[in-house]
Amino acid sequence: MVHDGSLSFPDFMATALYERSLGYYARRANQVGRGGDFFTSVSIGPLFGELLARRFLKEWEKSGSPRRWRIIEVGAHDGTLAADILSAITRLEPFALEGLEYVIPEPLPGLQAAQRKTLEGFSGMVRFVTSLDELVTEPLQGIAFGNELLDALPFQVVEWAGDGWLECRVELDAKGDFCWKMVRVSDQQLLEFLSQLGEDFPVGYRTEVRANLKGFLESLTRCLVSGLLIWPDYGFARPEYYHPDRITGTLRTFSKHRAAENPLASPGENDITAHVDFTAVAEAALELGCHPTSFTSQGVWLTRLAQGWLLDQEGNPDVAALRQFQTLTHPAHLGGSFQVLELSWNQGEWPLSPMDSHRLALRACPAPESR
Repeated sequence: MVHDGSLSFPDFMATALYERSLGYYARRANQVGRGGDFFTSVSIGPLFGELLARRFLKEWEKSGSPRRWRIIEVGAHDGTLAADILSAITRLEPFALEGLEYVIPEPLPGLQAAQRKTLEGFSGMVRFVTSLDELVTEPLQGIAFGNELLDALPFQVVEWAGDGWLECRVELDAKGDFCWKMVRVSDQQLLEFLSQLGEDFPVGYRTEVRANLKGFLESLTRCLVSGLLIWPDYGFARPEYYHPDRITGTLRTFSKHRAAENPLASPGENDITAHVDFTAVAEAALELGCHPTSFTSQGVWLTRLAQGWLLDQEGNPDVAALRQFQTLTHPAHLGGSFQVLELSWNQGEWPLSPMDSHRLALRACPAPESR
């Protein structure tokens, strides 16, 4: 939104990443992997997709093995993870594949073309849509998920001024370069959220807030009769996210595996991201009637999923796959860097474990006594 000649950072970020011709994700489809700008769990190999497939099949069986069901992958990049998941389901449970509709919502033509090419061998199983609105007329049981998707959703940038919060907006300087413009926060919803954080921050403390998580989650729940929403990503629960010592926030850009902190430089050429406030995601889900059912590190979550797979390795281990598993789950690697939040939709309330409740520190749960 333009205001006094400046642009809100969510609007700037959305344009820099998703503009149909010049946005970062529109320009090419090979941002992920060794030759791209950043690694994800998918870059390690196909095991991540297989373990996700095992989780999806467990949910399918728990739901009574419905004749028709749906998996929605948001932020599918070039389709590699979808191919890994579908290959695993084909091998593990062909009957489940017969009624599966694997949906990839992708409005950017270049990315959708790359996904179609990667998934040529699964053409009868994959449905490509440009908008989730195409699914709401016939919701099905199933799962919606996005691997490292939430961190790419636009967010506001704010700074503590000692006597209140400033919004970091974007404008052009005299040379025609993008620069920050600081204005007092006027949005009442944002002010209400920030007021809950208190005032125990040093002057100049800067952080991020995602304001439309509820709308994003709701767009997915409208496509499912019931099921799960699953979010692997890097981030923290709120007490850790907004710790006073985290003075520069988590906003980062990535290009050729190098991180930087100026999102206003070379828009369209760099990925722009910030860690996820998982407490905010869980609270938005609760407002919709979803229930958080699990919040744990990726290492713990994948190890639980891999129990059957690990048993299969006894006596005839797949050394390459075991190396992938170690990278995905080791606390010093991706297992400690990423968290996984599971949300149950329209399946009744499943209480979080006391440990998960403590880690999320939801308003309805007792917060940790100290930071």
